[in-house]
Amino acid sequence: MRALAHFVFAAVITVFYGGRVCPFINQLTLTQWAQSVAVAFALGYGLRRLLIQPWVERSPVAGRVLLRARAEFALFLLLGLALAASNTLVLGFPLLASGGKVLAGCLILGAFAAADLALEEERRIALLFLRTNQELLVGEGMFPLSRQFALAATFVLFSVVLVVLLILVRDFDWVAGVERGSLELPLRAVLVELTFVLAVALAEILNLIASFSRNLRLAFDNENSALARVAQGDLGSRVVVSSNNEFGLMASYTNRMILALEQRTRDLALTQEVTIIALASLAETRDNETGNHILRTQRYVRELAGHLSGAGHAELLTPQYIDLLYQSAPLHDIGKVGIPDAILLKPGKLDAGEFSIMKRHPQYGHDALQAAVNRLGPTSFLRLAQEVALSHHEKWDGSGYPKGLSAGDIPLSGRLMALADVYDALICKRVYKRAFSHEETRAIILEGRGVHFDPQVVEAFLAVEERFLAIAREYSDAEQEAPRAEGVPG
Repeated sequence: MRALAHFVFAAVITVFYGGRVCPFINQLTLTQWAQSVAVAFALGYGLRRLLIQPWVERSPVAGRVLLRARAEFALFLLLGLALAASNTLVLGFPLLASGGKVLAGCLILGAFAAADLALEEERRIALLFLRTNQELLVGEGMFPLSRQFALAATFVLFSVVLVVLLILVRDFDWVAGVERGSLELPLRAVLVELTFVLAVALAEILNLIASFSRNLRLAFDNENSALARVAQGDLGSRVVVSSNNEFGLMASYTNRMILALEQRTRDLALTQEVTIIALASLAETRDNETGNHILRTQRYVRELAGHLSGAGHAELLTPQYIDLLYQSAPLHDIGKVGIPDAILLKPGKLDAGEFSIMKRHPQYGHDALQAAVNRLGPTSFLRLAQEVALSHHEKWDGSGYPKGLSAGDIPLSGRLMALADVYDALICKRVYKRAFSHEETRAIILEGRGVHFDPQVVEAFLAVEERFLAIAREYSDAEQEAPRAEGVPG
């Protein structure tokens, strides 16, 4: 449709203004000249639809925009040559004085049309790639923006000057033959002609500016939306490389940067995870009966948090928060490194004095992580790890330790960890107790609802208890059997 509009516009301008720059064409009637122009432009548009359009669309995408510009300009060149040859061979008009002016007009209108249609092709490719997430290979056939600007500015300047000169040359003889007292009307006619030419040129220039602006906006929106997603933590985002120019290069280099950032972030996350597991394992190895406790509890916590994220806690329990909670959960008992072996490894229940010392390990864990905060600065991960370490032994009714917090004053992370920690402690064998079955553990947790545990967390446990069983079996300690499940509600 855009191409048809250019052909119609060019034909109308050629019909109504051809005679103004060429005195020979002015000898024809408007109908005669209009018929010649209409036939030429109709044949030209048909040739474009049948040959040029399919040829351009079958060409490689990387060079298609430049090819579109060349093909469209070549078609207008062919139209100008056809009209010039017709006027010379059929009507006997001078080749340069008449045909040259017609050819110049077609070339000027064709250059504007070719530039606009090339920009439309670039926009069409960009939109296609944005929909399909394809990526253009930048480099071969590249048409730099700097070159586009230089060519456009040179062409506009040259074309306006050329048309104005053609008008002035044509009207010079006419004005010179008019008596001095009758110059007002001819001069006014010349002024009207110049105004018309400048108006047509301005319309074409504004159309090109609007078309180019749409492409720029598309490129900037593409780049900025990807960078905005990256800034929000989505390192899987990519800029769609859809133009073979500086914006395409910028998009390509941006993608390389994001890919490198993603790889480094992945490496850093892996290093962080390994470090966390190593530190947590170091604490757990001092209590040689806990086995895979840290692996199970972090998965229990993730299951509980995932269920609660859709049950009134979606604002807090975002996917990013749940991932941080999963990573920080293994550090919940890091404070055990500060408990003496005589107490930590005692083969039996602790007396009141020993238990009072054991109750210090949440604070020890918090303080140990504070040293990392002092060194690295506060981060969401360290803050959450400190929160879990300090609050996972608090109880809903306020009888827990070390702060005696109750209900909503206990951080949600601590409430989740409390249930996961107790569940795992109950189902595992200890020197001072046997391993409880899932049903026995479930009954104890239900009894502790509203006393030890947050009622909502207990409800989440009941909803995902089959997942608890699966995790317990998958990560069971080698020396003990997996928890038994009898009649677990589906």
